[in-house]
Amino acid sequence: MVNRAHIGVIGGSGFYSLFERGDAEEVEVATPYGAPSDVVTVGRIGSHTVAFLPRHGRGHRFPPHRIPYRANLWALRSLGVRQIVAPSAVGSLCAEHGPGVVVIPDQLVDRTTSREQTYYDTGGAVHVPFADPYCPTGRSAAVAAAKTSGWDAVDRGTLVVVEGPRFSTRAESRWFAANGWTIVGMTGHPEAILARELALCYTSISLVTDHDAGVQTGEGVTQAEVFAVFAANIARMRSLVADTVRALPEDRACPCGHALDGIKLPFELP
Repeated sequence: MVNRAHIGVIGGSGFYSLFERGDAEEVEVATPYGAPSDVVTVGRIGSHTVAFLPRHGRGHRFPPHRIPYRANLWALRSLGVRQIVAPSAVGSLCAEHGPGVVVIPDQLVDRTTSREQTYYDTGGAVHVPFADPYCPTGRSAAVAAAKTSGWDAVDRGTLVVVEGPRFSTRAESRWFAANGWTIVGMTGHPEAILARELALCYTSISLVTDHDAGVQTGEGVTQAEVFAVFAANIARMRSLVADTVRALPEDRACPCGHALDGIKLPFELP
């Protein structure tokens, strides 16, 4: 199955398809970690062959703490993917970044509690560098694509990832903001570290759908609010993802592909 695609897109809440019907092929991929969230759809964007996978599955059947993250990333690498663009819905921890703003984060804080976040849990220790969780080339491409399209894009920030599926309390939200963190979501980890463990490039495109509970008064965040804002922006988000994909280079010159250099792996990667 190798070399069916070289760029992957992992769609978030409400982002369940990327290609027009009939313009892509569905591919089922088996992995050592079980089935991925859904079948992978392979099509073309510009000169690139792209594999699309809905993170939650079509119909949103996987809550954030039950997503088969390891199977998802393994399946994409099995198809030849080496660069990943990952759109998602997030809450804002800053009053100035309201619904509809796009943030391209450069840092991540893990506040999850129960997720399997490594492939290397047997056969010997494997410690990968993770000081900078996101691909610098992918981030630059996403920022440029957003600004070219006229989107109000924030070119850096810290994404704090919470366990979910509940939203934050006001105290938690205020604590996150007091630490200087920018946005909060439920799915950016372990996705980012699993990509790094497979020497993949990973770029997050985060759409703000709400102000988190501690940023402003009111009843707090609701699922209906999040889904409504994302749905209102889905066409624009698909366009931004496509423009980002078109801007990605065929050959990688970033550090991501060298994450495993000098490390003896306990098994062979696809």
